Amino acid sequence: MKEADLYAPVKAFLQTRGYEVKGEVKDCDLVAVKADCATVIVELKLTFSLALVLQGIDRQALSDDVYIAIHQPDSKLKRGNWRSKEADCKKLCRRLGLGLMLVQPDAGNRRVQILLDPAPYAPRKSKQRQTKLLTEFHSRAGDPNVGGVNKTKIVTAYRQNALRCAQLLAQHTSMSVKALRAQSGIEKTAAILQKNYYHWFERVDRGVYCLTEKGREELSLNCAALPDTSKVKYII
Repeated sequence: MKEADLYAPVKAFLQTRGYEVKGEVKDCDLVAVKADCATVIVELKLTFSLALVLQGIDRQALSDDVYIAIHQPDSKLKRGNWRSKEADCKKLCRRLGLGLMLVQPDAGNRRVQILLDPAPYAPRKSKQRQTKLLTEFHSRAGDPNVGGVNKTKIVTAYRQNALRCAQLLAQHTSMSVKALRAQSGIEKTAAILQKNYYHWFERVDRGVYCLTEKGREELSLNCAALPDTSKVKYII
């Protein structure tokens, strides 16, 4: 299969819609012209790639109606790979104002499938996600993470709060939720202890908790995530 094999199906597809089509016009793989319509430009590649996207962006200097066309995956493995990234590819094209076609030269009348038409993109901000982002940012103490790391546990504000509770419990045999809340200043102390997401805490009485062995181990490994651990003495 060659890129040139995609040309005839796309040409036929556009001709049935009333366009006059010609190939390789001023470096464009395919140009389609129709009276009173914007010029359509299509760039052809066998697979979706950054090079293809960059070609499409370059052609937007010539027309608002630019499509990038790729060969429809023809094996189980390729179809699986495409399905896993199709949504992201469409999102990228939508943001860039590019159209996207899938081409299957041997599929009879359905040889070309338009997944996305070119259109101006106006990004919509998510107020909910913005709020969560800033809440997490302002809730963290210090900067406990290094940006760009992989396969490393991220210290979230929730984890810092759980570590703060563990830090206080490590200084006592046990503590009440009320006392922990007062000393830590964490409003959701009760929820952290009751949910016990990390399995660091153990209920020893009504409203009273102690630190588990796992909690002590995690506290010793993650004490750097808290900014005020240098003078803390733990009960072992």
